[in-house]
Amino acid sequence: MSDNLLPFTITADLLDTGMRGFPVSTVYTSEVDPGEGLHYVGYPIADLAHIDPEAAIYLLFYKKIPNKGELSKFKKELKKRAKVDKRVIKLITQLPKEGHPMEWLIAGLNFAGMLCKTGDYREDGLNVVAQMPEIVAAIYRTRSGWGKPIKSKPHLGLMENFVQMMGVPGADAEKLTKLMRVFYVLHMDHGGGNLSTFVGKAVASGKSDTYASLGAAMAGLYGPLHGRANQECLEFLEKAGTNDPDKIEQFIRDEFAAGRSIFGFGHAVLRAEDPRAGVQYALGRELCPNDPLFQRAEVMRERAVKVLKANPKVKNPYPNVDAVSGSLLRACGLADAEYYTVLFGLSRCSGIAAQIVDERLVHRNGKGVPIYRPSDIPVNQPHRHYKKRG
Repeated sequence: MSDNLLPFTITADLLDTGMRGFPVSTVYTSEVDPGEGLHYVGYPIADLAHIDPEAAIYLLFYKKIPNKGELSKFKKELKKRAKVDKRVIKLITQLPKEGHPMEWLIAGLNFAGMLCKTGDYREDGLNVVAQMPEIVAAIYRTRSGWGKPIKSKPHLGLMENFVQMMGVPGADAEKLTKLMRVFYVLHMDHGGGNLSTFVGKAVASGKSDTYASLGAAMAGLYGPLHGRANQECLEFLEKAGTNDPDKIEQFIRDEFAAGRSIFGFGHAVLRAEDPRAGVQYALGRELCPNDPLFQRAEVMRERAVKVLKANPKVKNPYPNVDAVSGSLLRACGLADAEYYTVLFGLSRCSGIAAQIVDERLVHRNGKGVPIYRPSDIPVNQPHRHYKKRG
């Protein structure tokens, strides 16, 4: 990229649009190509979907896929970093159950920051990635009333340990582990401009620590316009109320005609089916082919595209990553959709942490990105003087 390349000119009509599409930084971890979808450090996400989550973390932090020896060493490193201060877990168990699971996650990250941070971005980035499974499992067990937190066994592997710490009542641990390994890799990173990633990096640019920055990022993810999409997609599937293809097609037509969202379809950047969706549909056919809600998602995949493609105003009629993830999570034992954004955050914190490391320690030949400080244009503020009334 040329040092003097002007990406585009900001005109008045682009103001107050949420900076949509504004290039504000360079990103080394991932890219979303409109036609080919998500890539991690140049590798298509479909190629990486079934690698070890630890290998994907290594890729985002070190920009290369580890060989066998590097991966073994890195897994041992994450095992050592996985220890969470007992006081963090105790504080989590004392949170009010009226709080949303994402509020618990934000609190858990802040607790961990108070008690576990080193102040070094790379150290804390890797530490928090290793610690997140225990924090999230403690949130699940305590708030769901499943019992006391289960002791961590990090030697099992990142997602293997997470599933055993969850101890989900009635779940098939083997199926859930297979799902979570793929789910984790698919949701780790998504460019640098999405809200949660942008917020995390912006907060870190003020030299806030990694834990505080990730807490802020998760507050962004908590919003219904960002991280709760998989929950809304599951509710949309339930609303359809049938697996009959023709009735589902009519349901979609009615929703579209009423101006309501067709959840799980379309994407801000992509103009083709999200490869992450394709991976999950295939995984669903392996793990839960007879689950009624997953079957409905497959029908929706066909009929929603048919309806949406017929409308020339729809730029992308294809399924995105959220179209089917909720039905898979439910089929594998995680029935409460209120927690799905927490699972999203469990994964996404790894990508945001890696981007924070890059922006603080790598960009501009190691000087780091300066504090974020966009400008604004004052409107309806004529200069005047206050005159004291008698």
